[in-house]
Amino acid sequence: MMTMVDLNGLKAKALEEMESEGTLRVVVGMATCGQSAGARRVMETLKKDVAELGLDNVNVAVTGCVGMCTYEPILEVLEPGKKKVTYIRMDPEKTARVVKEHLQGGKPVLDYTVGHDHAGNLKNLEDLQFYAKQERIVLRNCGTIDPENIHEYIARDGYAALRKALLEMTPETVIDEMKKSGLRGRGGAGFPTGLKWGFAAPNKADQKYIICNADEGDPGAFMDRSVLEGDPHAVLEAMAIGGYAIGASKGYIYVRAEYPVAVERLKIAIGQAQEMGLLGRKIFGTDFSFDIEIRLGAGAFVCGEETALMASIEGERGEPRPRPPFPAVKGLFGRPTILNNVETYANVCQIILNGPEWFASMGTERSKGTKVFALGGKINNTGLVEVPDGHQAARDHLRNRRRACPHGKAFKAVQTGGPSGGCITAADLDTPIDFDNLVAIGSMMGSGGMIVMDEDNCMVDIARFFLDFTVDESCGKCTPCREGTKRMLEILDRIVAGEGTMQDLENLEDLAENIRLTSLCALGQTAPNPVMSTMKHFRDEYLAHVQDKKCPAGVCKALLGYVITADCKGCTKCKRVCPVEAITGEVKQLHVIDQALCIRCGACFNVCSFNAIARN
Repeated sequence: MMTMVDLNGLKAKALEEMESEGTLRVVVGMATCGQSAGARRVMETLKKDVAELGLDNVNVAVTGCVGMCTYEPILEVLEPGKKKVTYIRMDPEKTARVVKEHLQGGKPVLDYTVGHDHAGNLKNLEDLQFYAKQERIVLRNCGTIDPENIHEYIARDGYAALRKALLEMTPETVIDEMKKSGLRGRGGAGFPTGLKWGFAAPNKADQKYIICNADEGDPGAFMDRSVLEGDPHAVLEAMAIGGYAIGASKGYIYVRAEYPVAVERLKIAIGQAQEMGLLGRKIFGTDFSFDIEIRLGAGAFVCGEETALMASIEGERGEPRPRPPFPAVKGLFGRPTILNNVETYANVCQIILNGPEWFASMGTERSKGTKVFALGGKINNTGLVEVPDGHQAARDHLRNRRRACPHGKAFKAVQTGGPSGGCITAADLDTPIDFDNLVAIGSMMGSGGMIVMDEDNCMVDIARFFLDFTVDESCGKCTPCREGTKRMLEILDRIVAGEGTMQDLENLEDLAENIRLTSLCALGQTAPNPVMSTMKHFRDEYLAHVQDKKCPAGVCKALLGYVITADCKGCTKCKRVCPVEAITGEVKQLHVIDQALCIRCGACFNVCSFNAIARN
């Protein structure tokens, strides 16, 4: 095992291999989003055709998610000194043509690229408005390097921050740099990272621990997964720096088993770092030793809470513990422990290399640096964006509320913070997105998920969806969360079934306040947020459900009815798809729905070609 790694030599060699003259570097996005869209077949075709044509100058590599998930599978061709060519929405047939015409023939296949400008110059992803105001710190390597090749990470200054910390800085200096940077935890609570590390450092113990929380459980959140799949070494290096700062020699990455690609790449990265002496004993020839193990979570949302996560690592049931004592004093196995999430660690190395002032120059007074957001739901450009804190991310990506959502539907709201957050309406889109501003408008940052909803979403049903998730994920340890959220869900079930009363709305608000104030951990304390947020911004929808027994968005089946209008041409499509034979009528004659038999499934509404079925 090497004890003193020549990073400069390795970097120079890696850069030479990646950028050697005459070599075409072809990368395929093989993160989960790419693979689910068919990237594995694209990669197989690419390798097969390159080999059969004997293209020795083509270097094929995997990479992570570049952020524009809606364009996956993505294939990019890079040639030193030239602008890279980005091919989007690829399949094996398109790939074969690119190999033949571009990699062998030297002529890009314009049909599959992002597009070109008025002068005919090819565009790539970075030319799109989607990337215009991004500052990529956390995502700097994602979609650029091969995450399974440590040399490519080193080529991008990988492990230089750890070397600097160990050889040029004291543990106290590292903590001071983190404090000056203003980095706040990106897992949701936003606690200052340097302050947290400073709490653990002076505590004496025979063993201390560093933990990475990769148990990303928010529906619609995939930032941490993308970092682990695209840049795993950035997390390993940062954990080692944290270990040096607080005096810990052991680290754990707690990652959900539902992330198989991330788990596999973490295993590869840890093995490579150990083999090169960048993890293990006497790193860079110093007296500092640090190693990392992976622990798989079973998908319990409550294990995103730090004390429940630690209990799970210990082999106990994942339940939160009362605090104090705080983990910095008594954490994993009763020892001083620091826990941060993936995105928080992904900032650390760049702060050490570039200085805290550089990091603090971005963002706002109280929220420094950048934040990664996952855009999902009813939005055309799904994917990841990384912008400075305080940026109007929601406004920029939902500026045209008719064009932002598929099929020209109007934007209605965006849920931030997952089941712990709340919704931002059109009236609040100009709000700068940071920890404090989101709380002020009744939402929260959370881990950074943004789920977009359009005019067809029922906000009562949305609140019910998130609360149903929370009820299912409650560990049951404390009564307010275990029982209170169930009672709230029962009320919402009655409302969407057309059985709600005005008293139910009052009871919802009373229960929400009591659960918020008395639950043991943040899961219960924030569980009522989606309900309270939707009641605040869309109270008219609640009233329509309760007083008028109508669902304005036409979502809640119990409140819907379907009738066939005079526009019916008698094509019989609706009659043929009705699962309960509630529709009668002859060919070319007006059809009728028997309301007593109709189960309000909407199958007839969906297949009618003449807009002759009305929903009421």
